[in-house]
Amino acid sequence: MKSFEYTITDPVGIHARPAGLLVKKIKEFAGSTVTIEKGDEAVNALKLMALMKMGIKQGDAITVKVEGGDEDAVAAAVEEFLKANL
Repeated sequence: MKSFEYTITDPVGIHARPAGLLVKKIKEFAGSTVTIEKGDEAVNALKLMALMKMGIKQGDAITVKVEGGDEDAVAAAVEEFLKANL
């Protein structure tokens, strides 16, 4: 398992547009499971509505965990996406 932490910088936080783009990015990597955690709550990052329900706002720290095939590449792609969009 590969994991990293990221602090959201987008003023609106994780809302519909970037959440949808994140799901699309993760779907490019079949065979990997990406989980996003905030506090005690954890959701599969492919579950768009669950991700948006977490209410992740600017300044919130999240932990991203990647399990499955090619964890390094998936984690790097997700981290790059977060830095560029959130």
